[in-house]
Amino acid sequence: MRSRLCHNSYFLISLLFVLSCHVDRKEELNKYLLAYNVAVDVDEDDYDIFILDPIKRTHKNITRDPDVAWTYLAYDGQIFFISDRDTCKRCYYLYEMDARGENVRRIADFPLRDSWMGVRNKGTELVVNPSSKVDSAFYIIDRHGKILSKIYTGLPYASDPSFSPDGKLIAFRGARKKSKREQGFNEALYVIQSDGTGIEKITDYPAADTTAPWFAYKAGPPRWHPTENFISYQSFQSGKYSLYAVDPEDSRSWKLTGNEVEEGWHDWSPDGQWLAIEVFDSDQTQFHIMLMNWANKTTTILTDSLYQYQQAPVFVRK
Repeated sequence: MRSRLCHNSYFLISLLFVLSCHVDRKEELNKYLLAYNVAVDVDEDDYDIFILDPIKRTHKNITRDPDVAWTYLAYDGQIFFISDRDTCKRCYYLYEMDARGENVRRIADFPLRDSWMGVRNKGTELVVNPSSKVDSAFYIIDRHGKILSKIYTGLPYASDPSFSPDGKLIAFRGARKKSKREQGFNEALYVIQSDGTGIEKITDYPAADTTAPWFAYKAGPPRWHPTENFISYQSFQSGKYSLYAVDPEDSRSWKLTGNEVEEGWHDWSPDGQWLAIEVFDSDQTQFHIMLMNWANKTTTILTDSLYQYQQAPVFVRK
């Protein structure tokens, strides 16, 4: 009897612990929304930004404009996005808005490339990639679009800059050729000091892997984990897109996830406990937003199939 009572007590304590952890995780997730990009009309080249509540599974179009609007970054409750509204087609400028899609404001007067970006100093400074017609540097700007400094990498191709959590480094995609269409284009991830010194290549694509088509990412846009010392990125290896990681200090790399679906653009929650991933089938007939609990690696698909292209999620604080 005593043995049975002890066993039952242990079971109840374990169950309460599991339930407590589940509640705590749910409360932590309840702090966030997800903004992501949807092709609402591919023929009309109409892209809008949607907001999604990962607990309630509700989503809403918050831009509703016949432009190309695309977010690559959020900080606290603000969403930063590029748009070609009020200008020529696919001529992008930087805007910000709140999570309701209100208080829309253009930040900078110079055009940007279609590129990820980063934030530091409690959201007061951004690193962006100006149009190649403007400059070949990355710009560090304030929230009013003032250029604080220019970072020249010395590489013919550089894109998708992202600040490290402490703001001292910038990770980016780089190559020694200008275009993927050039023979010998071989992109990799690099890091550079935020003052423009000390550039270092930190990834190498496996020489024996010949599965990637010419247009595929061999090293996709870098995403810093907020609390662990690694950078995540997508890469087409062994016949599919998966997420990989690299230690920026010693360039040690490894496969980050083991999901069977193809994995693409992604973002970490500010506390590092959640990973939002754009996932899709090998023929790219349907894109979804998937959420991964980083502690136990469980995953949940958050989107339905109303739209084919649902991409590049970023975390937004409620």
